[in-house]
Amino acid sequence: MANDLQVIEQATPAQGQTITEELYRKFIAFCDAKPQTVKAYTVALQALFGYLQGHGITHPDTDNIIRFKADLERAYSPATVSLYMTACRLFFRWTAQRGIYPNIADHVKGARIERDHKRDYLTAAQVKEVFQTIDRATLTGKRDYAIIALMTAGGLRDIEVSRANVEDIRPAGEHMALYVQGKGRDEKADCITIPAEVEKALRDYLNARAEDTPIEKGSPLFTSESNHGKGERLTTRSISRLVKAHFAEAGLKSDRLTAHSLRHTAITLSLLAGRTAQETQTFARHSDISTTMIYAHNIEKMTAKTACGNAVAAAIF
Repeated sequence: MANDLQVIEQATPAQGQTITEELYRKFIAFCDAKPQTVKAYTVALQALFGYLQGHGITHPDTDNIIRFKADLERAYSPATVSLYMTACRLFFRWTAQRGIYPNIADHVKGARIERDHKRDYLTAAQVKEVFQTIDRATLTGKRDYAIIALMTAGGLRDIEVSRANVEDIRPAGEHMALYVQGKGRDEKADCITIPAEVEKALRDYLNARAEDTPIEKGSPLFTSESNHGKGERLTTRSISRLVKAHFAEAGLKSDRLTAHSLRHTAITLSLLAGRTAQETQTFARHSDISTTMIYAHNIEKMTAKTACGNAVAAAIF
């Protein structure tokens, strides 16, 4: 406790120092990060500045940052709170390094995030039910079937599907593969193997599309078929919307089921099929095996609960 008090006392700013909106703008301009990250930090720091301004605070100290965090926890999820506090810590670390303002946020932690998934996965039977909702006689149906099959069999994220071009489908060993620009990557340096069934679905869609519009080099793998945006690359929002629509048609209506659930499904089914955590890590392209182990631990917990539940049921019924 004494050490904590010492940290707070050392982080108390001198009276002549103030935090201005101009400082936030300078920090954002300094950030060397991807546009999406910079945008997230901008929103987080706008929230911080709004809090300080709303409370008339021009010389914030560590206690003010703790209260700001408490305000966030009443309004946002733990993940959002952690993101906002990360931006806050980076900002005050930057001000301290430049001798502008002391680092008053360094020892204020983010929110506790449960190491569990916020999205459900589908069982193999449920995936088949989703496939049955798709009318593959139409071009839109061929596209939707190919998207859902690819995301499920390959464990793809919606951003990877949106970024994919037709020429990204190339041979890799004895199989065809899709080269993808993964999470946090600048180029398409990784790939997923395309099972024969999925390759057939992709060819079926692309051949049907080519009858309507010639497919040129650099063309998106998946395009809009609506009159408004015909031929344009599908956005992540469009992909999410079409996947959710087919879930709903299959009777799978839940806030915990999203397009990302297809990636969870792929990883979970891989482990349930007996593949090792190391094999599944490679398949899922997880940089850290601890991420893969979250899936493995969840399966172990559910297997244990099911076994115990079945034993109790057998004893009493």
